[in-house]
Amino acid sequence: MMNAKTPVRDTRIDVIRAVALLSIFINHVPGNPIEVITHKNFGFSDAAEAFVLISGVSAALAYGLKFEAGNRLITTLKTWRRAGVLYIAQLGTTMATLGIFSFFALYFGAPHLLAKINIEPVVTDTAASLVGIVTLGHQLGYNNILSMYGIVLLLLPLFLMIGTLSIGWMVVASGLLWMVAGLLPIAPPQFPNGGYWFLNPFSWQFLFVIGMAVMMHVKRGGALPVNRWLVGAAVLYLVTALLWVRVPLWGIDISMGLPKIFTGFDKTFLSLPRMLHVLAAGYLLYALPQLSNLFRTRHDNPLAMLGRHALPVFVVGTILSMGAQAWRGVFAPTVFSDIVIVTAGIALQFALAYYIEWYRRLLKNAQAAREPKRVVLHGRDLAPVPVRSSQAQRR
Repeated sequence: MMNAKTPVRDTRIDVIRAVALLSIFINHVPGNPIEVITHKNFGFSDAAEAFVLISGVSAALAYGLKFEAGNRLITTLKTWRRAGVLYIAQLGTTMATLGIFSFFALYFGAPHLLAKINIEPVVTDTAASLVGIVTLGHQLGYNNILSMYGIVLLLLPLFLMIGTLSIGWMVVASGLLWMVAGLLPIAPPQFPNGGYWFLNPFSWQFLFVIGMAVMMHVKRGGALPVNRWLVGAAVLYLVTALLWVRVPLWGIDISMGLPKIFTGFDKTFLSLPRMLHVLAAGYLLYALPQLSNLFRTRHDNPLAMLGRHALPVFVVGTILSMGAQAWRGVFAPTVFSDIVIVTAGIALQFALAYYIEWYRRLLKNAQAAREPKRVVLHGRDLAPVPVRSSQAQRR
């Protein structure tokens, strides 16, 4: 029987994260017919924004609420350790991608693959590119989310320290960094190519911090304002974005002389229209329980399990999508082959989540079997007393 004090995991976070992970995988096989159902086709933002926002919400539970006096150092070290794990994962997916594309180029006589997704500098300027890969300056296409997320985690303790004074000031500081990074601009440089990272962590941290701040505020007894005007504004924005991308209305100039981070749709510096789109969707999930409850499932729901193991699922999904891209670069894709490839990749990601759940349950059962059983009678702990050897008894 579950202890009344045992916290119940909110599966809505896991399910939404799972949907974002699956959307990222599908979008990382560009041109496949299933891609049209992902939400990048219905507004300004895509799965990357949803993933970062929900990651901020999760970080509030994992780190934000624990960043208290006496616990700040260990919480900081945990965030940096997680950033280190992401760094290793980034290197792993990069090397796997290089291996996959090199294999297809060699064994299928397709050298043109080595000019895809920023692989060419690795071939033509190997030494400099390897330095770039290790220092995160050289990133392959579709292999740039983990590096951005890792830098955000390195910055996280600084924002949490500001948050000890005020969550509002934490958001303000984050917003100022987003604005300065977009206006100047400031972003980690690419090497040896030149230019900036595709996803600038100094910009994307704002969305992450917003998600974290909202969850911390709510968990501490606060609430966001909910009224028909705000709900109506969020719905209107989402409908406008839908029409904008479906009509489409991309040719309309809405800049009004303002910098593009305020009126454009740039993904590198996370322009305001993109950020507002995912925030409007997130607000409706908060304000309309009948909507958010659609994502509330049983603990053993496949989507909930997938979302609980986001990092290994993301890594495997990235590697599978790179394999799919290389395959489609050699063999002419068809609707049938694309559907088979994408659905097989999705199935493998679910299989991985089920395996991790099974493996952890196996370890837990084995550990429980080794522990002595405890019996409590009338408030007294009647734990079995270890039997001493006969030699020990004679002593």
